Amino acid sequence: MLTYTKRFMPELPEVETIARGLAKRVTGDVIESVWLGQKPEPLKSPAREIAAALEHSRILGVRRVGKHIVFDLRQNHGKPPQAWQWIVHLGMTGRMQVCEPQTEIAKHTHAIARLSSGKEVRFVDPRRFGRLSVTRAFQASGIEPLDAKFERFLELFRGRRTPIKSALLNQKLLSGVGNIYADESLFRAGIRPRRRASAITRAQFSKLLAAVKQVLQEAIVAGGSSVSDYVDADGEEGFFQLQHRVYGREGELCPVCDTRIKRVVVAGRSSHYCPQCQK
Repeated sequence: MLTYTKRFMPELPEVETIARGLAKRVTGDVIESVWLGQKPEPLKSPAREIAAALEHSRILGVRRVGKHIVFDLRQNHGKPPQAWQWIVHLGMTGRMQVCEPQTEIAKHTHAIARLSSGKEVRFVDPRRFGRLSVTRAFQASGIEPLDAKFERFLELFRGRRTPIKSALLNQKLLSGVGNIYADESLFRAGIRPRRRASAITRAQFSKLLAAVKQVLQEAIVAGGSSVSDYVDADGEEGFFQLQHRVYGREGELCPVCDTRIKRVVVAGRSSHYCPQCQK
């Protein structure tokens, strides 16, 4: 059995890693039947609608949009063929399993998609913060960080009186960036998390966008950050946590200037920064 899992709020690199792993194992397969549990919380779309969209659909691919996993589906029994998307948000404790049908069904399993290959895709979520839904054309509410153009990024963020850390976490502005990668990006850009977005210069915004892209790309290559029990598609831990420069390092020495890393709370989230390197 292969497990695609997270135990902390999903961020872009981990979801990207999971989606890529799923794509390798289920693309081209057909969903023959679907079982959905009785708990209502994980179902953002009605159970009947989810089952109708998934059953007898071919999985054309699996990808990430923001912090969501998107299964692109096509139903061949209709005329013309119908296109659907199965949307999975992992929440705090959600995980996707690709396993053999004889594998014991884990407690807190909320969905099982049985494939023509004999494999099963299972959604397991003990705390039920994850969400399952279907739609025709899913779009994230914010811009994609890895594809963001500078002028659009600047337009969204400058002039806001909120702390820049809060703005980076706002999924309606920037889709996929969470606590870890916001801290790491702000450190590389030399900007304190509490600094108002309206006080940041054009040149600093340019540096920040470059830092966001660099951090996310490096984290994807590293398979994400295993700060809890997250593992990738092959059951291996990510290792970007070994490259964290400020996140989770309160009281430790800054890797650049040897000043001790500080922690503050911004928008209810722990934020880590170097008081010397970040202004």
